[in-house]
Amino acid sequence: MTEINQNPEQIARDEIDARLTAAGWSVQPSKAIDHGAARGIAVREYQTSVGPADYALFATKRALGVVEAKPNSWGAKITTVEDQSAGYATAQLKWVKNPEPLPFIYEATGQITRFTDTRDPKPRSREVFTFHRPETLGEWQAQQKSFRAALHDLPALITDGLRDCQITAVTNLENSLKEDRPRALVQMATGSGKTFTAITQVYRLLKHAGARRILFLVDTKNLGEQAEQEFMSFVPNDDSRKFTELYTVQRLTSSHISPHAQVCISTIQRMYSILKGEDLTEGAEDENPAERIQLRREPLPVIYNAKLPPEFFDVVIIDECHRSIYNLWRQVIEYFDSFLIGLTATPDNRTYGFFQKNVVSEYTHEKAVADGVNVGNEIYLIETDVTQKGGQIRAEQLVEKRERQTRAKRWQSQDTDEAYAGTQLDRSVVNPDQIRTVIRAFRDKLPEIFPNRTEVPKTLIFAKTDSHADDIIQTVRQEFGEGNQFCKKITYQADDSKSVLSDFRNAYYPRIAVTVDMIATGTDVKPLECLLFMRDVKSANYFEQMKGRGTRVVKADDLKKVTPSAQAKTHYVIVDAVGVTRSVKTASQPLDTKPSIPFRDLAMGVMMGATDEDTVSSLAARLSRLDKQLGPDEQARITEKAGQPLSRIVRGLFDAIDGDRIETLARTTTGQADPDDAAMDAARDALVTEAANVFTGPLIELMDTIRRDHEQTIDHDTMDTLLNAAWAGDTTTNAQTIAQDFTDWLNEHRDEIEALTIYFTQPARRAHVTYPMIKSLLETLRADRPRLAPAYVWRAYAHLDAYKGTAPLSDLTQLVALIRRVAGLDEALTTTEDRTRRNFQNWLLRRHSGAGEKFTEAQMDWLRMIRDHIATSIHITRDDLDFAPFDAQGGLGQMHALFGSGMDAVLDEINEALSA
Repeated sequence: MTEINQNPEQIARDEIDARLTAAGWSVQPSKAIDHGAARGIAVREYQTSVGPADYALFATKRALGVVEAKPNSWGAKITTVEDQSAGYATAQLKWVKNPEPLPFIYEATGQITRFTDTRDPKPRSREVFTFHRPETLGEWQAQQKSFRAALHDLPALITDGLRDCQITAVTNLENSLKEDRPRALVQMATGSGKTFTAITQVYRLLKHAGARRILFLVDTKNLGEQAEQEFMSFVPNDDSRKFTELYTVQRLTSSHISPHAQVCISTIQRMYSILKGEDLTEGAEDENPAERIQLRREPLPVIYNAKLPPEFFDVVIIDECHRSIYNLWRQVIEYFDSFLIGLTATPDNRTYGFFQKNVVSEYTHEKAVADGVNVGNEIYLIETDVTQKGGQIRAEQLVEKRERQTRAKRWQSQDTDEAYAGTQLDRSVVNPDQIRTVIRAFRDKLPEIFPNRTEVPKTLIFAKTDSHADDIIQTVRQEFGEGNQFCKKITYQADDSKSVLSDFRNAYYPRIAVTVDMIATGTDVKPLECLLFMRDVKSANYFEQMKGRGTRVVKADDLKKVTPSAQAKTHYVIVDAVGVTRSVKTASQPLDTKPSIPFRDLAMGVMMGATDEDTVSSLAARLSRLDKQLGPDEQARITEKAGQPLSRIVRGLFDAIDGDRIETLARTTTGQADPDDAAMDAARDALVTEAANVFTGPLIELMDTIRRDHEQTIDHDTMDTLLNAAWAGDTTTNAQTIAQDFTDWLNEHRDEIEALTIYFTQPARRAHVTYPMIKSLLETLRADRPRLAPAYVWRAYAHLDAYKGTAPLSDLTQLVALIRRVAGLDEALTTTEDRTRRNFQNWLLRRHSGAGEKFTEAQMDWLRMIRDHIATSIHITRDDLDFAPFDAQGGLGQMHALFGSGMDAVLDEINEALSA
């Protein structure tokens, strides 16, 4: 305990003693050294050849390092004493033979600790949470090289099986580690293999750099399970064994951490609970953010944990770091004396700031699409009257009331006319016909959005709430005329969410999944081709993450396993039914930063004296939402109980945490022109306390009752009207861009692909273009430019040429028609079937118009079969006559019997005539 009248240096020494003791050191005076007291001893005022060191550190009688102690006031200039502490480390210790300088040097005040390992290539001091344990320093000293020195021995990266973006990320990250940069940010687009890249790096650090343990941090249980699966399936490119056969991987499901684990996977919530020595609240790992902690005025800071000292991990990798590095969780990350590596697809300015702008990889979604690593998107808009304008419920109209959670229903007469806005839909008001109109438009427009499909593409619908999700599911099943398996819910509240998610990835059913937030981010569903937004999103980062669910590439064969009629995933479609692609997005944090804390606890906390900005902001946000939902009677009840309207209570709370008001009060109160933090905190506390005086137990009880019992109004009478269902943007401009891209690709390859050479420069040889030639051309196009799929390009030309017919079912015949259109052989888009039928008629007219021999009816039957074959297969040869439909009619022999020696001439003539 600190003694009275101690000077600042003595106070700091007591605090340093306490930290050394907690880390396992026995602090002793130089006249009473006892090596048997503990594994490590810290001797005060130990004599050296240049004077007494404040502390000399020994483990098993071997000198390891020194500590230079300074009062707390030296915190801002602690680095100026590094030469002094280095002098003690290189001096000769009394009674000890230490021919080499001591490797470990600390500078410390009562508040901060800095550490230098002199064995590093370019020794640089760094701030650490506290002193390292004696066994740690002993282990480090026994190694030939420090971890930072060993990083320079990493061999050249074997690039087999790695994408260019992954090679760049690993190479640049290793350069960053070699330069001893403490933090690094890996920005890679969703679907480009961030986790695979991270595991590649982990493998190299364990194998080649002597890393002892690496922590892989996630912020939801779902992501942790996914990461564990990736570690289990990872096979390095220099070893045939799986990662988990070479190294021990432990996903933490309790507070126990195996001493043998080289990789630990943990949610940041669990790691916080382990460091705090607290039990993890049930469900805390399911949601993001998940601040399911006991309500406190301020989150209790992370304190030293001897079972998990700061040096326990050499590297900490933070997945989805853009949402894991703030507020409460930042304490967990900064506790460890480790390299920090962040993984994200969507960094914002705060992310760049936390990682000190050390961006080792910057692989954007646009680059990923250009490289074929991701697919791009198109936007299809569905606009309805009620979605945009809301509706009107008339007085004396019989309306249904439904309790939000229990779904209990009753009918009553509407007291007064009530208008509702589109933003109230599916929260305070439900209009079943609005949901039905959107779903019906989506159903009816699917042939336009996804041509030539016989089943609904794998579709994910984003709902506002669980209640909204249930309404959508029932409507989808009805409008599509399907059963329960067709459309399923995947949310945290769904009991079978894992199995449904697995089926959504790997099985035919469900075709449509509805979610609120569970698979909005971070979950891999590669066959997903359509995202239907029935909720708006204001966060730019969150919206990018949600879009990322559709961008992942999937092999054509894997896609066909769950969507048989799909040829390839060339893009995904965002169906925007709420204006999400047009609404203003912000990178700001939500006002409600404690979404998992019950409303009652928030309000009681403020009433009892909580003044921190997060709690007050969260309560104000909840009350603001409630204020918008309440009717006049409920508003009046609250006004009567509180003595002021709810809107004024909300305004008072927001004003109490307004920075300008706080600063003004702080200036007035203290007279300081530039108030310090203490003055600002005092002013905020005063403003919050004043604003919170309105709260009483009965008022909070009334608010909570109204909030819980607040009912949704089901508007059955306002019928919705579809206003628009079309591709976003200027359709003509989009079509022109696609047509130009396709034309450019054809011209680029016209001299190297035989079929293109014939169509563009050798019209006399068009009859020699065969099915295999077109198929090879299609495969080349798909591999090189998957976005220029024939169905996609066909839609563009259909718009430009005002083509009203149906598109051909076959990609091959679509491609032939498109090539002819670009090459100028057809003035407008024409199907191969229409062209062959027209050319067939013209050929027959020419044959029959003269005095030459006319075909018999039996011969005409064969010629019609040949015509239909060419319409789908481009060309006919003698060999084709041995297959359907000709084989059933006698095949090659029958045609020879009908046409005799002129058979081959007829085949050549019809090939040439129909290819014109």
